[in-house]
This record gives sequence, C-alpha cells and structure tokens, in this order.
Amino acid sequence: MKKTLLNLLFVFITLVTIKANAQKTDTGKRVFQLGQVTIKGTRDSLKSNKLNAASINLYNRLTVSQALSLLPGITLTAVGARNESAINVRGFDIRQVPIYLDGVPLYVPYDGYVDLGRYNTFNLSEIDVAKGYSSVLFGPNAEGGAINLVTRKPVNQFEANVVAGWLNGGYRLNTNLGGNLGKFYYELSASQLKRNYYPLSSSYIPTKNENGGHRDNSYSNDIGVSGKIGFVPTANQEYAIGYSYQHGTKGTPVYAGNDPLNSLSKSARYWKWPNWDTQGLYLLSNNKLNSTNVIKTRWYYNQFKNEIDSYDNATYTTISKPYAFKSIYNDYTLGASLIFENTDIKNNNFSIAGHYKQDVHREHNVGEPIRRDADNNFDIGAEDTYKITSALKANAGISYNDRRSSEAQQYTGGVVSDLPANSNGAWNIQGLLQYDFDKDNALSFSVARKTRFATIKDRYSYRFGTAIPNPDLKAEDALNYDLTYHTLLASKLSIEASGFYSKINNSIQNVNNVQFNSATNTSVSQVQNVGRAEYYGAELALGYAISTQFQVNANYTHIVRNNLSAPKIYFTDVPRDKVFASLEFKPISKLYILASEEYDSKRFSTSYGTVSGAFYLTNAKVHLSLAKGFSVEGGVNNLFDRNYTLVEGYPEEGRNYFANIIYNY
Repeated sequence: MKKTLLNLLFVFITLVTIKANAQKTDTGKRVFQLGQVTIKGTRDSLKSNKLNAASINLYNRLTVSQALSLLPGITLTAVGARNESAINVRGFDIRQVPIYLDGVPLYVPYDGYVDLGRYNTFNLSEIDVAKGYSSVLFGPNAEGGAINLVTRKPVNQFEANVVAGWLNGGYRLNTNLGGNLGKFYYELSASQLKRNYYPLSSSYIPTKNENGGHRDNSYSNDIGVSGKIGFVPTANQEYAIGYSYQHGTKGTPVYAGNDPLNSLSKSARYWKWPNWDTQGLYLLSNNKLNSTNVIKTRWYYNQFKNEIDSYDNATYTTISKPYAFKSIYNDYTLGASLIFENTDIKNNNFSIAGHYKQDVHREHNVGEPIRRDADNNFDIGAEDTYKITSALKANAGISYNDRRSSEAQQYTGGVVSDLPANSNGAWNIQGLLQYDFDKDNALSFSVARKTRFATIKDRYSYRFGTAIPNPDLKAEDALNYDLTYHTLLASKLSIEASGFYSKINNSIQNVNNVQFNSATNTSVSQVQNVGRAEYYGAELALGYAISTQFQVNANYTHIVRNNLSAPKIYFTDVPRDKVFASLEFKPISKLYILASEEYDSKRFSTSYGTVSGAFYLTNAKVHLSLAKGFSVEGGVNNLFDRNYTLVEGYPEEGRNYFANIIYNY
C-alpha cells in the first residue's frame, strides 16, 4: 500500500511539473538557511568540510553515508551484524559526532546511533561537517564534531526536480517540488529507494552461509515523504514548519567470513527488520529584533519505531527457539532550543544558546511487558567571534551539559523493576584563531575540549545476559587540536591541508570478566570509563581546473589511533590511509564523463585483530543534458568487480550498474 501511494504521488507531481506554467529555474543554491548552524563571523572557506547537492549528484551518492565518504577525514564503515551503514570522522563514530537534520538531532535516543543507509540524499541542499571544532550552538554530545543535513528551499515561483532510475536489483524514484511566493514558500519531497538484492563479486568464494551471486537477505526498501511551509512576513522574520516520514524495511545478510573466534561463524544470525521507521515535526523561527539582535528557535518532536525479527533458520519462517525473538522499539525525542545573537560591540558576533531534549526509549519482546527509560538533557552555551584586525579573527565557546535520568526499568525473572537513577554534568570549552592573508589564503588553529554522555544502552543494557548495567557512567571527553591552511593558486588550483590531534579520556568501553555469574557459569562484562586513547593524522584536498574541459579533484587522509589504556585491544573500522580522486571531462557543454578511484588500506574488524583487507574501487559515469530540462545518465560502480569488505565477513557489492532519467524545471 505504501509503495502504491508513493508511486501515485510521484506520477502526480511529475504531471504537475510538466504542465505547470511557471518561471524558469535559476542556478541558486537552494539552501534552507534556517536549517544551518554556523559559527558567526568566521569565513567558511573549507570545501573539504562541505558537500553541496551538485557534488552529491555528480558522484551519484544515494545515501547520506555514501555521500559523506567523499570528504577527507571521513571513512565509510558498517555495522555488519545489523546491516547498518555508518561513518567515522577522524576516528570518532556517530555517537561522538551526532547527526542533525536542519539543526534538529537525528540520532536514536537508546544508543545514539542512526542507520545512515536508511536516509537518502534526494532532498538535501548541502551537508555541513564540523571536525573536532564545532559550534556550541549544536548542543551536547559533539565530542568529535557534528554533521548537519540541510534540506532545500525554493528560489523560484515554481520549480521541480524529478528522477527515475534503475540499479542492480532495484530502482529509485524521487521528486522535489517547491515554490517561492514571496512571503510564503513550500517544499514537498517524495522518494523510494528499493533493492531486492545486491550482487556479489564474481571473485567471491562461497561459504556455508552464502553461495554467491545475489547476496542472500540483502533486500531493502526505503520510502520517504517530507515537506515544509515557510512564512516570511517581513525582511526581519522567517518561520517554517516541517514534517518528515521515513519507512524502511531491510534484511540482514548473515556472517560469511572465516574468523573462528566470531560466534556468528558457528551460529548464524537470521534477522529481518519489517520496519525501521522515523517521523518528525519541527518549527523553526528567526526574528531580527533590530539591527544588532536576533532570536532563533527550534521546536521538534521525533519518533523512532523499529522491529527486529530473529528467526530459527535460513528459511525465515519460524520464531520458536530460545534465541529467536521479535524485538520492538518505540522511542521518541522532544526538544527545543533558543539562540540569541548580538552584534552591538563593533567587530563582534556574540551568541548564547539554551537547549532542552527529552529522550524516551520503550522496548519489549513479543510476549513481554514494555520497559521504559528516559533522560532529560539540558545545555547552555555561549559563543563569541571577535575581529581583532581586518585579517585576524578569534572565536571562543563554552557550554555546560547536564543529563538526568527520570526513569530506568529492567525485566528480570518475569518482573519489571526500577534501576537506579543517575545524573551527569560536563563542561565544554574551545577556542579558534583564523588569519586571512587575502581572499584566497587562510590559516586557522583551534583547540576544543568536548564531551559526550553515556547513552541509555551504555548504562542499562544487559546485552542479552552477557553484561551488567553501570548507571553511574560519566561523560567521556576529548581534547581536539586542528591546524588548517587553505589556498587558491591562479584561480585554478585549490589546496586544503590539515593536521589534527585528539586525546580521549574516560572513554566508554566494554570491560570483560568483571563478575562471575554462578547461575549461568559464565563471566559477564560491564561498560566502564576506563579508556584513554589518541587519534592523530593529516588531510589533504586538491582541486585543479586543468582547462574548461578537465577538472581534477583528490583528497587523502592519514590517521593513526592508539589505544593508550589497552594497547593489545585494537580500534576497529578505520583504515590508516584513504585516497579518493576523480577526473571530470566535458567534451561539449551538454556532456560530461566522470571517473573516480578510491583506495582504503586494511582495517581491523574486531578488537582482537581480525582484519578487513585493503581495496581499490573504480567508478565511472556519463551524463548527457537533453532539451527542455531533461537529462539522462548511466554508470558503473566497482568497475573491476573487486571482492572487498568494510567489515570482515560481510562482502560488499561487486560490479553494479545504474541509469537515471532526470527532469529539472
């Protein structure tokens, strides 16, 4: 039914688009400014921290995680056992680098994660990434930075973008319809990205759990509908109300590796997700009180619902054995923020912000009572940018975060009971200097002491009977240093180079064998504040316009992560070296050909040393613009059909093709 409704909506909007009598679309960025979170008064010159819609479409990146992996310092990874797509930013995972949509937190209340493979890029105008040093206006938990997905805002009286595409095992449909009527604007987006399977490489060697060809249980179907209405009564006021709905279903391919220490090699996990759903409602406002004072607000409600069905065997037909279950989560977040900006002092931009966020997690297995956990999060922060000279700017920020649990429940022995309440406070402080030599050259240096709180799962999960809770976990903290230089030579060659160092203390880690359970005759673990680590490395991004026909872009990331508290326990999911390069050729104005290459060195997949090997990937694409706003494109990913993994035991796609028909008005 949901598929039928989406297809009808897609056809309807397409017909409206083709028949509409409206002015021609211009080349505006269509960035929804109300959804941005920026440090006022500093120049944002780093392309390596931002992706616009043109770049996302150029490389045909369909999901948020795939798009983010284009940037230096960001590594694409996966949670193989859950079939989740994720990224790491300079070694920090997405619990430490939270995801926002138009400035509204997007991460799941229970564990702080979000499956970025469920979110497509079709309605985004840009993705902004803050690495290490991020505005305190985001709120808490931005230990390693922050990522903000910014949606579209129409610039013309009527405009639309429609895409229908085919890819191996599935298809994509998406449309964006909008209009700017002066004091009012609207934007409506609808999309579907469906895969019945993805193909494995012909070099893949079958195992007992996977015979090759089409990856078993690799289906997914993601349907999204979103929209917003904006009101601009005066030049000094803007209000927008938005709604988004995401319905997802997916399978979880079984472990297909050869690690004898991995329990999944002996006992495969047969999981399906009949729903991975989110919906959200938000209200954003911007009120300029006078020439020097502005008040901005965000009010939001997000709901997260999902279900995991764990089956007895590979036929996915029965749920009867002791390890099989149907697990249901029904979470929500309710929050608000208020930001006050002032420029009364000459050459000065001052902001103060207050945030409140309530996280509620409700879970149960079918046949069991519902358990409820809830946290209340408070945050207050101040940020100031001062223009010392025409070239030198300084920024400083400070914030205090407070988290208090209001409810925590467990289910043991057939009874629901309460767990101890707890609270935790943490300070964040940071500073930055930026020197603009001229309009094409800038140098910046920053230091940021940032924190993140333990999640509900960190503090209360029994991890299927293998762990004991630790309600008194404190916030972990990181001290992040960054030195970045940007230059543009002869208006053709852009160079961005960064060196970074992070020292992590009180890291939240799982400690084995902390207690013996005589009932099960096993030792159990506990999550504790025992970790110390350091991450350091460098990034380099280059862009060179060889001629009007040729454009080269490349970036390189080198990162070293040392576990200072337990050197024999390996950090996972991040390669030491990553290279990405592309060449765009435009023989004529209406045609371009794009080729790209990526290299990732080996990475650890387990803390005891299992390795996911190094790999190269080659992609190619051809795009042709036709008459009256139509264009066609097609391409191939993993051209040489490499057999590779991001996580050992979970092979990625082999050679795969795509083709799209695009209409812009």
